[in-house]
Amino acid sequence: MRGVRAALLCLFAALALSGCMRRSAPVAAVQPQSDLDSMAYGQSYGSVPAPTAVAYAAAPMPVRYDAAYRLDAGDKLRVMVYGQEGLTNTYAIGAGGAITMPLIGAVSARGRTPAGLAAEIGAKLRRGYIREPSVAVEIEAYRPFFILGEVAAPGQYPYVPNMSVESAVAIAGGFSPRAQRDRVTLTHADNAGASRMVVPLGTSVSPGDTVLVGERWF
Repeated sequence: MRGVRAALLCLFAALALSGCMRRSAPVAAVQPQSDLDSMAYGQSYGSVPAPTAVAYAAAPMPVRYDAAYRLDAGDKLRVMVYGQEGLTNTYAIGAGGAITMPLIGAVSARGRTPAGLAAEIGAKLRRGYIREPSVAVEIEAYRPFFILGEVAAPGQYPYVPNMSVESAVAIAGGFSPRAQRDRVTLTHADNAGASRMVVPLGTSVSPGDTVLVGERWF
């Protein structure tokens, strides 16, 4: 009886051992992500997202109104002579159309562009003062414009880039009650001389121009 019981125990142990040998270790199955999941979350399981390039917005370049601008009396300039602090300063163009700088004295500015004036200053400094001067000229303030006639406050005003006749009238307080709004005369002077014409309100105004608003009689 003991022999039978021992034989049965050995048989059960053999069967149990055989079952354990057949059973494989559990494997973690990763379910592939569906297209909807990819659209919602932007990446698939088990994948490393590619590094995203960070885009840095470039600083907007300042709008320049003085590239072809012709200088004249009343303009205020910032003249920079690199490495020469005694020469770098703000200079106003006088009534004679020139600026006066240390070492080189008067430099004619009327009718020149800022780049042209910088070249002239550099040429003068090169004549026995500085071997290789580096000069830049920027407009610090434009010469004023004038508005006369039938506006609330006629007179002289600082020029603002991209001005029109209409904005000039607004700066002067608007039309007076007797203003002839379709009769605005613009006087403009340049190297070719002075011109005077009746213009619409959208016409551009330049530094030094004179705007004249006419008067209606009824």
